[in-house]
Order: sequence, then C-alpha cells, then structure tokens
Amino acid sequence: QVQLVESGGGSVQAGGSLRLSCATSGYTNSASCMGWFRQRPGKEREGVAALYRGGRNTYYADSVKGRFTIAQDNERNTVSLQMNFLKPEDTAMYYCAATGACGDSPYLLKEGWYNYWGQGTQVTVSS
Repeated sequence: QVQLVESGGGSVQAGGSLRLSCATSGYTNSASCMGWFRQRPGKEREGVAALYRGGRNTYYADSVKGRFTIAQDNERNTVSLQMNFLKPEDTAMYYCAATGACGDSPYLLKEGWYNYWGQGTQVTVSS
C-alpha cells in the first residue's frame, strides 16, 4: 500500500504561483510513477503532469506546458508541482496519484494507470 498526502493548495490571483507537494509513504516501491491530476468544476478529472521516477522525462498536458513543473525529491519521498502564471481556469481540486505498473511514457497522463490517490488539495485562482 502507498499513502499519498497533498499539501500546498490555496487561493491566489491570476498570474500568481503555488507549489503543491505530495508526500508518499508506505510501500513506495509501488510508486514508480507519479502524476498530478485535477478536476475542474463540472468537468472530468484530467492529467496535468507526470513522471517515471526511474527516468528523466516529464509529461504535461498542453494546457499547462511552460507554466507547471513536476519534480521529485527521492530523499524526502515527495513529488512537487510548481505552478506559475496561474489562470482562473486552473481552479480545480488537484490530486496526486501513484502506480507501480508503469513505464516512462506520455500515457502516464491517463488516470486509468494509477491505483493510489491522495485526498486532493484545492487550488482557486481569481481574476
């Protein structure tokens, strides 16, 4: 089992920044791949950013490329999502997810591959 706890959400004005963090614990060998997902009001959950912990590639949704950065800190067993130049349409509940059955591929942005999820952290961007 893997436990995931997100932190760092909050309210910010458009153009501002927030940094989300996901702390992993438990059997972290089952968290080979990590992703950030979000669910905007009235919409389905979508992949935002993801990485394979044993690789060097990162993957992003087109809507956040150039603004968001996913990074891992293996010493602290955390994965962060730095969000810059935030827009009102970034308002959503953000979830951290993990899976052990994965590889280094853009399909990591698809939620079906993940079997561990955090409770989510709310991000609200005002105009």
